Amino acid sequence: MSEKTIGIAKFKATCLRVIDSISQGREAITITKRGHPVAVLMPISNEKNTKSIFGLFKDIPLRFDDPFAPATDISDWLSEE
Repeated sequence: MSEKTIGIAKFKATCLRVIDSISQGREAITITKRGHPVAVLMPISNEKNTKSIFGLFKDIPLRFDDPFAPATDISDWLSEE
């Protein structure tokens, strides 16, 4: 896979065409400013195996014995001086 680059001035002038070509060609393009890479524009994946953050923790069990009880006993805070 060859890496494509485009200067920032050319990208600014033709950004809609560049975005269309990325979505059709499925290849990333590196945007450069004065010869130095500043950004990478890549197509998003439409595959079904990508995970959504919604429901990510649905299978993690949560258990609260007494959520309103103190975390420690009061005697742990009292000094024995």
